[in-house]
Amino acid sequence: MRRRDFITLLGGASMAWPLAARAQQAAMPVIGFVNGQSPTAFARYVEAFRQGLSETGYTEGQNVAIEYAWAEGQDNQMLALVDDMVRRRVTVLVISGSGRGPLAAKTTPATLPVVAAMGSDPVELGVVASLNRPGGHITGTMALTSTMEAKRLDLLHQLLPKAELIAAVVDPTFPGLAQQVTGLQTAAEARGLHINIYQASTETELDTAFTALSDAKSNAVLLVGNPFFNSRRGQLVALSARYAIPSMFEVRQFAEAGGLVSYGPSIADIYRQLGVYAGRILKGENAGDLPVVQPTRFDFVINIKTARTLGVEIPPTLLALADEVIE
Repeated sequence: MRRRDFITLLGGASMAWPLAARAQQAAMPVIGFVNGQSPTAFARYVEAFRQGLSETGYTEGQNVAIEYAWAEGQDNQMLALVDDMVRRRVTVLVISGSGRGPLAAKTTPATLPVVAAMGSDPVELGVVASLNRPGGHITGTMALTSTMEAKRLDLLHQLLPKAELIAAVVDPTFPGLAQQVTGLQTAAEARGLHINIYQASTETELDTAFTALSDAKSNAVLLVGNPFFNSRRGQLVALSARYAIPSMFEVRQFAEAGGLVSYGPSIADIYRQLGVYAGRILKGENAGDLPVVQPTRFDFVINIKTARTLGVEIPPTLLALADEVIE
């Protein structure tokens, strides 16, 4: 081969390689990942999502691409972010970290498979036909956020058996609010407890709610589970410390950050399942044939250091039940 021909061949090959790489990337399926929170706060859950994908044979950047969109705690931005992903024509859409996520999922075209993390009953919201056979193009996980408040109240009552006045702070914009309030009131009546409910859907309203519940001499406060409160972890832990009031939270990160106690489904496990479902859909399964998964793993976490600061003695029975005790 002549030198000139060799150089020409080499130059053509060097240009072909990046073109081939770009073509391969363009041919990859694309997952649209829309989350109501921030990438910093949800880094561990994104990793759990990637783990679920890997269980079905997909690795980001190798045989699947992921486009991320974050609402940064602004729940009213979810619909716009979802609409943008629809315009990008992603292969599968994953929606999480937002109370309005399931409602945003309803607006998507029937041709787009959607995997959503849902805190409210998706059947009641009209998102799926049933939990076992969702039908349509939407499936995902149901975190039982709307049905677990009675259990949290029961644990709080075991922790503070002499407490008679319990404050509950709720987000009035959360779709499952009515079910949460009904569950709380029924559980409180059964235990002979008086419960005052305070509403807050902004940072300022959270400050106001804690001032009011403290003025009312509440013995403890239950932060009712919802994505907005989960995005305000630092503020809520600080408010609990400022008013020196025992607080029950939904997710373990509150107890890790200094909150007294938390009880709720494993969020990491939920995100892993979202990844598994996204991978199964990429392999050809229909979203409507995949049952909505309910959590089987729950985290009960107690912060002993905070308990000592508050002068709360943790009963041995609760210490034995705890999945983690933070010293």
